[in-house]
Amino acid sequence: MDAILERVAGLDVHQETVVACVLYGHLDYKPKRKTKTFGTTTKELLNLQDWLAELKVTDVAMESTGVYWKPVWNILEGSFTLVLANAQRIKNVPGRKTDVSDAYWIAKLLRAGLVESSFVPPIEIRDLRDLTRYRRKLLGHTTSEKNRIHKILQDANIKLSTYITDLFGVSGRALLKAILNGEVIESDQVMGMVKTTLKKKVPQIVEALNGRVRLHHRELITMHYDHLLYIEKQVEELESKIAQLVTPYQEEINLLITIPGIKKDAAATILAEIGIDMSNFPTDRHLSSWSGLSPGNNESAGKKKGSKSNKGNKGLKAVLCQVSWAAMKKRDSRLASFYYRLVKTRGPRKANMALAHLILKIIYQMLKTKTSYEELGWDYLPKKERKKDYFIKKLQHMGYEVDIQEIKPA
Repeated sequence: MDAILERVAGLDVHQETVVACVLYGHLDYKPKRKTKTFGTTTKELLNLQDWLAELKVTDVAMESTGVYWKPVWNILEGSFTLVLANAQRIKNVPGRKTDVSDAYWIAKLLRAGLVESSFVPPIEIRDLRDLTRYRRKLLGHTTSEKNRIHKILQDANIKLSTYITDLFGVSGRALLKAILNGEVIESDQVMGMVKTTLKKKVPQIVEALNGRVRLHHRELITMHYDHLLYIEKQVEELESKIAQLVTPYQEEINLLITIPGIKKDAAATILAEIGIDMSNFPTDRHLSSWSGLSPGNNESAGKKKGSKSNKGNKGLKAVLCQVSWAAMKKRDSRLASFYYRLVKTRGPRKANMALAHLILKIIYQMLKTKTSYEELGWDYLPKKERKKDYFIKKLQHMGYEVDIQEIKPA
């Protein structure tokens, strides 16, 4: 392997130790090698930083092993050119394996420029990412607590969910509190608790409340409901902090919300995952591959065996799939047209993933050029053009080279 960097270090990071291997010397000769082991406390990591500085190291590479690389990155960030490598892509050849040999292998690859850096956003975006991911986790917990309450109400013969779509709206919560207080609820009380069109369903709601609620049910529902209120309060605090952190990126937020299906919460989550600097990804294909939205390639002997997408950024993939479900409901948009054209042959799940892929590519171009989304409309692609593209792809798939020439009318 030809060397292109004179002074590099490879770090094999673990929970308790960091093995550092430094390679230095003239590019045309075999490099000198120094290896040393450090702890992972802040004091030990500062000693590692000083040791690397003494050896005049310029570039440092490490594997993305769990969360153990983060303390090392936090200390060394700003002092060296850091490279976070995917562990699968720099795996050592089979054979004898030690921490020292792993560190040497990483340094050797880095010296030859063969370590591809993973995307690590700046600290402000990383802080925003922590909050948006925790908000998503808490929203999952709220759904779990609501489902538990639904389950207990069914066990107690309370059939409110049959007549009330959202049991945790204003009307539903008022009825739920009355159940927890052990009140005997009459029609007049229900009429005062429910709102809007639910007033027409008062007789059915009173009948649905006629169950077999025991003390055991009330105690369980109270525990779940109190926990639900606590989580909702935490979510409100998180959203307030997220709103503060996205203030410097208001221009990018305003661009993203012009895309059908994207609201402010989704825009903040997308920015937290990919950042605002699209120079980290050479093309939109690199970004979609990193996110796990690109279709997979599995072809052998001219036969395709599957196109399952690879693993990627789960948080980004999840929010984009939700956005695509919302976008396809706006029937007058280009995105909805794209979805319904694919769903006929691919099914809803693959069509949704393809639409999420398209939205991510649009986001890439918008953030890169700082331009807002331009709606092309449902019929943005004429029927004649759609047919032409379809038959061209068909012929190319059959192995033919297609040359299109327009016939001018006589």
